[in-house]
Amino acid sequence: MLQALGRRLLFSYLGVMVTIWGTATTIVYHFLSYNLYQKLDSEIITLANAAAHNLIAAPVDKKAINTKIPRILDNDDDGDLDIPWQDLHENHQGVEWFDTNARLLAKAGTTISRMSFTANFDISQHHKIRSITIPVYLHSLTGRKKKLQGYVRVSESTEELEEELDRVLWGFELGGLIVIILSGLGGWWLTRQSLQPIEQSIQQLKQFTADASHELRSPLTIIKTSVEVIMNYPDRIHPANLNKLEAISSASNQMTRLVEDLLLLARTDAVTSPKMIAWISIPLDELLEDLVEFLEPQAVSKEITLKSEISTEVFIKGEAIQLKRLFSNLLQNALHYTPKGGTVIVSLVKLERFVAIDVQDTGIGIAPEHIPLIFNRFWRADQARNQREGGLGLGLAIALAIARTHGGDITITSEIGVGSCFQVRLPLAS
Repeated sequence: MLQALGRRLLFSYLGVMVTIWGTATTIVYHFLSYNLYQKLDSEIITLANAAAHNLIAAPVDKKAINTKIPRILDNDDDGDLDIPWQDLHENHQGVEWFDTNARLLAKAGTTISRMSFTANFDISQHHKIRSITIPVYLHSLTGRKKKLQGYVRVSESTEELEEELDRVLWGFELGGLIVIILSGLGGWWLTRQSLQPIEQSIQQLKQFTADASHELRSPLTIIKTSVEVIMNYPDRIHPANLNKLEAISSASNQMTRLVEDLLLLARTDAVTSPKMIAWISIPLDELLEDLVEFLEPQAVSKEITLKSEISTEVFIKGEAIQLKRLFSNLLQNALHYTPKGGTVIVSLVKLERFVAIDVQDTGIGIAPEHIPLIFNRFWRADQARNQREGGLGLGLAIALAIARTHGGDITITSEIGVGSCFQVRLPLAS
């Protein structure tokens, strides 16, 4: 139980850390990407404004578009940049000049957009080329009228920018892997530290249960023996006290069963390895057949059909008394929760290294949300509690403890109103 709790805590911690890292990485990556593209857009807008001068000068000087100009930031003191177009290949840029009829007049640079011309003045991207088209106007001397001279389209490759973003993303992924590994190690250590007090408390509780159960055996034996002796002389018992003595006897028997169950659980908890037990080879098929025969009268009294489908001789290593207790608990559980006219079937299948024993019934079934809880000690669903009186809620917990002590396990499938099937898997004798 503590191991499962530790795994849940560790995975929860890792989930939180991964979520925080993923969210932070996404925000930083998109913020960086946005800023880089904003910078690129600013560059091509500046280049487009500078290229507009050549188009304005073209009607006067036909070679104005292709005229080489010196690398001066502001050649004409108008606040715009003047750029040597023949050097655009250095920045993977390209400029195209169009007349008012969208006819290409000239182009410069190595990166030219393959998109057909459209008078779209927004920044657009096609494949790995980012472009902007701006209209160029010639203003009158009064500044009140302006005449369209044509269009300038500037393009720039985004390959370098995307490669840079890929490198950043790769760095984030590598850093994230390191963060997850370190978080996993730290979470494992923190989980162990946080569960140590709980584990110590559980061990103390188990020790207290074992000690208390052991100490209760003697007084319960005295009470039980005294009541039996008194009831052997009914002529000395006042009739008014007979029911009281029967109640005392029933309560002492119930307490004795509870103490024995708690002691059994305490012993199985103390066993850390199956090798600590001196086991013998047991014919499991015969043990199951004897149990079915022993419980047959109980099934007949409830008008339940109890069948065994065992045709294979199987030997396992174990302790006969505990194995008998295991399957007795499962069979009695099936008989208690199977209504009149129902069926309980015990079957056995021999596998390569294990043997699988199924105890299947047509009882009331178990709700899906209750299945993970049925092996908890003292746990019983309300529906089951109403169906069965006098149960202690330890039968299935004891069955599971014995199965695991013998190197096996118990699984369950169930459906409300259809029935349940408990499967016990135990290793075969070598």
